[in-house]
Amino acid sequence: MRFGGVRYEGSSFLELLMREHGELAPRIDLAPDAGARLSGSIPHGTTVVSLKYADGALIAGDRLATEGYQVAMRTIEKVFKTDEHSAMAIAGAAGPCVEMARLFRIELEHYEKLEGVELDLEGKANKLGQMIRQNLPMAMQGLVVVPLFTGYDLKQSSGRIFKYDVTGGHYEEIDYYAIGSGGKDARSSLKKLYKQGASEESAVRMVLEALFDAADEDRGTGGVDTIRGIYPTIKLVTRKGITDIGQDCIKAAFAEIVKARQAEEAA
Repeated sequence: MRFGGVRYEGSSFLELLMREHGELAPRIDLAPDAGARLSGSIPHGTTVVSLKYADGALIAGDRLATEGYQVAMRTIEKVFKTDEHSAMAIAGAAGPCVEMARLFRIELEHYEKLEGVELDLEGKANKLGQMIRQNLPMAMQGLVVVPLFTGYDLKQSSGRIFKYDVTGGHYEEIDYYAIGSGGKDARSSLKKLYKQGASEESAVRMVLEALFDAADEDRGTGGVDTIRGIYPTIKLVTRKGITDIGQDCIKAAFAEIVKARQAEEAA
């Protein structure tokens, strides 16, 4: 492939974009003190969770975005399909997070079209880490992007979960993980609830319980809004591909959780 008179041998869309049209690559230049001034005015996504179950992995997120102590958006999407066997959920500065999710999806599509095969899961995790590393200057100014990446490994026939730090380092979690302002509360919930090899129904129940507990303890995490009909986003990642859990299913599972907890309170 020849661009600008120089042959390009790689298969990375992001690398090609930065090489040929760097002005189009995602970039925000801020003053040294801008992070502190903008921290309360930029919408931030909060809690996202992922766990393994019998058929693969599940990834979910609440729908609330905040600006400091105010609600910025009640229906933000934090969970994105990145290709047929992987998905990512975002936490951090909403704008850069969503932009990274979209660019990562294009990056994987670009690779598959050029190479004729799907990148393996470890390669996808590495590519996302590289994108996070390139965002480090923005992170140092307050625009932090820390995603949670989940995929189905066709070679290992199992779901896998990767967490990241702001430098792009990625680390695999064995069973479950949660990030965001309510991440610690969600992890504490799953520490008691999680069971390996759970069914799809049990996995949905566990992740809803975790988000319920996170919303109960963390003001930045959005709970279920029954008046507006707003429920968490949940995607299954399996050998068959990415599947969205329907709102009716989530609503029914949440009703069971509330009923069970009310019974515990009355006992």
